[in-house]
Amino acid sequence: MKRRSLLLAVASVPATMSSAWAHHGWGSFDQDRPLYLEGRVVSVKWQNPHVELMIDVPADLKVPADLPKRALPAQTAPVDGAALLAKAAPPSRNTRQWELELAPLTRMEAWKIQEIKPGTQVAAVGFGQKEGKEAVIRVEYLFVDGKVYGLRSSPA
Repeated sequence: MKRRSLLLAVASVPATMSSAWAHHGWGSFDQDRPLYLEGRVVSVKWQNPHVELMIDVPADLKVPADLPKRALPAQTAPVDGAALLAKAAPPSRNTRQWELELAPLTRMEAWKIQEIKPGTQVAAVGFGQKEGKEAVIRVEYLFVDGKVYGLRSSPA
């Protein structure tokens, strides 16, 4: 009985590892082209390995004129946030719903970000997938309730 359980556990590792590998890391995201998205949250997965929001993006999305001048958290200084904000553009793909891949729960809790509920208006600057097969961005900066969070860093 123990041998069978062990065999089943070992056999499931490759499937688990491939999905975890595909989900983590910056390598599959185009860090040369920051994207700007905003919209109303449709659904939320407040879980690990990353919090995920699905948002409805307006058809006439434009980058706000003040985006490059917005204050960013000091903890994000290793990332050239001002340059990212200045370079951010709406996605070229005409998709109304986008998935925002946020930070792990531990980092969200460190930033003291309250669980985001459907209906909340959010904005984000992040990076889309290199291949662009899915409407997903990995969020660098999240704007919600008048605050900005640098999701690659911790607040301390």
